[in-house]
Amino acid sequence: MSMKDKIAVVTGAASGIGRATAQVLAEAGAKVVVADIDQAKGEAAAASLRESGLQASFLAVDLTSEASITGFAAAVSAQFGAVDILVNGAGWGHTLPFWEGTPELWTKLIALNFVGPMQLTKALVPAMIERRSGRIVNIASDAGRVGSMGETVYSGAKGGLIAFTKSLARETARYGITVNCVCPGPTETPLLFAVPEKILDAFKKAIPMRRFAKPEEIAGAVAYFAGDGAAYVTGQVLSVSGGLTMAG
Repeated sequence: MSMKDKIAVVTGAASGIGRATAQVLAEAGAKVVVADIDQAKGEAAAASLRESGLQASFLAVDLTSEASITGFAAAVSAQFGAVDILVNGAGWGHTLPFWEGTPELWTKLIALNFVGPMQLTKALVPAMIERRSGRIVNIASDAGRVGSMGETVYSGAKGGLIAFTKSLARETARYGITVNCVCPGPTETPLLFAVPEKILDAFKKAIPMRRFAKPEEIAGAVAYFAGDGAAYVTGQVLSVSGGLTMAG
């Protein structure tokens, strides 16, 4: 798989699945824009890629802020030109009963997991349309497909991202742009390990493979959708969950 000199923006790339995705795309030859709200970790991730002889730069973005997204998109355009690959990988959740949530928490969950990716896509897709090519990969969650106890609003936001993927794929197909979605199951990331141990044990017992995914296993699915091998694949949702949701 070659992505030589393709410009790839990966949000949430300072750690976890986003970091693994940045690594895989950079190894395939892409010039990766490591995008994250955490400047220290983001700069460290980009520096680590460069130390390995790969092409990577860091730009900060807060996906809960429209102004930050607009400024980020302008900076990407000025420094790199049109984007070839956009991976909306940033995400965040908080496990608790729905009725214990607050409007402030709901607003943050929806902004980061749905509205932010939608706004960033809107900012970057016109250049793809003009060039009549592009790959957009949204990282949602199997929580958005089948629900997840204690993650009701998060699930709703990810479900919205899945539906957004399908609708945008229909709108942009005529311009040579593919839009697909990867839905990870429980994956070894800081977000997962913030969940109580009792819930983690229940997750693991429910997974046919009896283990959590590694971030690079999710990144492999993202790279497939971003590559030339998926040129005729659009509007698809791929679960990477060790069989947890095979009947979902």
